[in-house]
Amino acid sequence: MGFHFRKMNGLGNDFVVLDARKAPIAISQAQARAIADRKTGIGCDQIIVMENSAVAQVRMRIWNAEGDEVPSCGNASRCVADLLFDELKINAATIETKGGLLVATKAGVHTVTIDQGLPKFGWKDIPLSEDFPDTRHIELQIGPIDAPLLHSPSVVNVGNPHCIFWVRDLNVVDLSRVGPMLENHPLFPERANISLAQVVARDHVFLKVWERGAGLTMACGTAACATMAAGHRIKIIDAMCKITLPGGDLCMAVNTEGHVIMTGPAAYDFEGTLPEGLL
Repeated sequence: MGFHFRKMNGLGNDFVVLDARKAPIAISQAQARAIADRKTGIGCDQIIVMENSAVAQVRMRIWNAEGDEVPSCGNASRCVADLLFDELKINAATIETKGGLLVATKAGVHTVTIDQGLPKFGWKDIPLSEDFPDTRHIELQIGPIDAPLLHSPSVVNVGNPHCIFWVRDLNVVDLSRVGPMLENHPLFPERANISLAQVVARDHVFLKVWERGAGLTMACGTAACATMAAGHRIKIIDAMCKITLPGGDLCMAVNTEGHVIMTGPAAYDFEGTLPEGLL
């Protein structure tokens, strides 16, 4: 018998969700890649496994399309929370992840608010391979040394390491070409998510993301959280901000305690049983 799965997405960032609370699931890197393959598998950006937790309603584990387990996924957190709201008939839940304990609240029909917690700005916490005492802007650039196309990004960890370049035009570079190089730059020992952020107003940012282990994505929840945290820190965006990704909008905020708050949709696509051999 195969494992039942749900296919879900948050603004087009899509997931295969497996429930391992009654029967454990062991996923290898090869199996994660097979499930995520859009030609021969189910196809997704990440595989999500729901497990029992001693400290929360559920433990969420995440594998990216390359088969690596990663600590956090903002869009998937909303999807898992929405499943819990429906299943347990509750309006708030906690989710244990490797990136930290998340608090989710119901914000509407298939709409979820996630408290992503406090961002980490220390260079060792991101982590970086070199000591940067000020991570609001670090020394990293793409293009000619006297006229770089990208330079001085902000870096932050919001469950995953993120590098945000502030640009006037999202098309200043082809992110599909420079993304892999920047993701694997020696400055990022655990690799990094790479974002281009265009601030069009203090309460509105356009964002394009190269996601670690997944590539260009329709949306990345933790990248939106990272952009919110970094942009508010350097005082170019307000404490409440709409972030527009290719897949749609997220409502972001930094509360009085410094926590990053994300509100956005969770969508159901279809469900089925994993074909024999995928797991």
